[in-house]
Amino acid sequence: MGRRMTNIYRISLLLLCSAGVLTAQEETYCNPVNIDYTYMIYNSHKDISYRSGADPAVVSFRDNYYMFVTRSMGYWKSPDLHRWEFVKPRSWYFEGSNAPAAFNYKDSLLYVAGDPSGSMSIIQTDSPEIGDWEGTNGILYNLQDPAFFIDDDGETYLYWGSSNTYPIRAKKLDKDRRFRPSEEIHELFNLEPEKHGWERFGENHSDTILSGYIEGPWPTKYKDKYYIEYAAPGTEFNVYGDGAYIGEHPLGPFTYAPNNPFSYKPGGFIPGAGHGSTVKGPGGQYWHFASMAVNVNIGWERRIGMFPTFFDDDDLIYTNTYFGDYPHYAPSVPGKEGKFTGWMLLSYNKPVKTSSHKDGFSGENLVDENIKSFWVADTNREGEWIQIDLQAVSEISAFQLNYHDYQSDLYGKVPGLFHQYIIEGSHDGQQWEILVDKSGNRKDVPNDYVALEQAASARYIRFKNIHVPTGNLAMSDLRVFGKGSGKAPAKVRDFEVDRKKDRRDAVISWNPVKGASGYNVLWGIAPDKIYSSWQLYGETSLELKSLNTDQAYYFTIEAFNENGISERVKLIETE
Repeated sequence: MGRRMTNIYRISLLLLCSAGVLTAQEETYCNPVNIDYTYMIYNSHKDISYRSGADPAVVSFRDNYYMFVTRSMGYWKSPDLHRWEFVKPRSWYFEGSNAPAAFNYKDSLLYVAGDPSGSMSIIQTDSPEIGDWEGTNGILYNLQDPAFFIDDDGETYLYWGSSNTYPIRAKKLDKDRRFRPSEEIHELFNLEPEKHGWERFGENHSDTILSGYIEGPWPTKYKDKYYIEYAAPGTEFNVYGDGAYIGEHPLGPFTYAPNNPFSYKPGGFIPGAGHGSTVKGPGGQYWHFASMAVNVNIGWERRIGMFPTFFDDDDLIYTNTYFGDYPHYAPSVPGKEGKFTGWMLLSYNKPVKTSSHKDGFSGENLVDENIKSFWVADTNREGEWIQIDLQAVSEISAFQLNYHDYQSDLYGKVPGLFHQYIIEGSHDGQQWEILVDKSGNRKDVPNDYVALEQAASARYIRFKNIHVPTGNLAMSDLRVFGKGSGKAPAKVRDFEVDRKKDRRDAVISWNPVKGASGYNVLWGIAPDKIYSSWQLYGETSLELKSLNTDQAYYFTIEAFNENGISERVKLIETE
């Protein structure tokens, strides 16, 4: 019966697609972005196999969007910022490209990549969908993390910087002379960690010895203002974020945005929202694409996240990372672009059984909301399984499978990779119905996200492996989203914020709420500018070290579980 229902489901999908109607799979997304990430090859780490996607440069060109990513041996295109297809370019400039930059100019798409070992060239194409690129001109030596910008008046600028010493810098380029650079270097701004807590190095900004890195500049123009976005303090940390300086000219002077970091996601299943790019998407909604940290096999093991982005009445840029790795509506859904679906996590800390596991990699790692821990089966063969008891019949709307690269022994852009599996649901653990059938899938989906066309009802969830492209079947989390059948948690009590003598720091505490899975601590620079949030599981305190010394803040908190979200507490102001 299950397979017959699945065939009907497939036919329905085809009919919906042919009619131009969005399916549930096309209506929602879940970070990290579900693309076929490339296996990295670094000279000093040839024996470590891991996927990575980082430093995304996303631009629109004609009827598509293009996403360029560090060392990915190609790039991705999409009609809607949601469905991505890898492009293997005909002309080869992409194998060792670090922190690439791109810009849409008239009838050409321009691209420049950073590489500290030699001279860089801007390359261009009028057919990026097939990757027919040609060079234009050598521009700089020792260039890292470039960004390219052509203003409305035709003036052209190049920004760059990736250093714990040097600032973000810029040069004018002569567009009419094949982008020849000027001799003058403009030093724009640098980190000031003594004022800006979020610019301090280390996990949770806790390293008091090393200096943070300023890197990844990205220019965005909104109205008549210029926003130079930049990343800090280090890509491998949970607190990697993006700030902005704002000016009235591409070369400044610039003023520090008081709500920095404007893109910040230090908590949750996968943290990080730094070194990104901002692009105007469908319907005029802005989106910020950024790097998220895995940091298990190596510090440069990363994924891509995308977050809805806005400009407020004071022209401050801010990014919404609230429930930032839960399902949200896709960019192409009118009126809902980027909004939280309200589907809660049903699988957190629920009982798990597995067909097998290797020592130290047990099934509990599949439900702990931590991308750094993972389950490894004894074999990678068909028949290995996972079973999760949700402990109550629940309404299930979506799944996310996050495969892990445990001893994968793959390098580069390997053709022909694919994942195949089945997910079943049951009320009693005896009678099973197929909810997701990927038995015929031929796509490489290391962070597979699947939304059901219609919500299903089940207490037990069972994953059955059919095929993985790696020598080990390993998964960091099997996440189940939907609505539980119980009550949302009560409002948090005894919420306190103690801003320290070092005004970059605040210690936040609260009493545990019965039945809560976790909490969202939210803060901002005004009652109507509560733009930042930190998602925590199983904690009743938070040491927040990302504040700006000359800024007052407002704080609140909410509790959540699989059934919903509590009311927020009254805002607390700290001077």
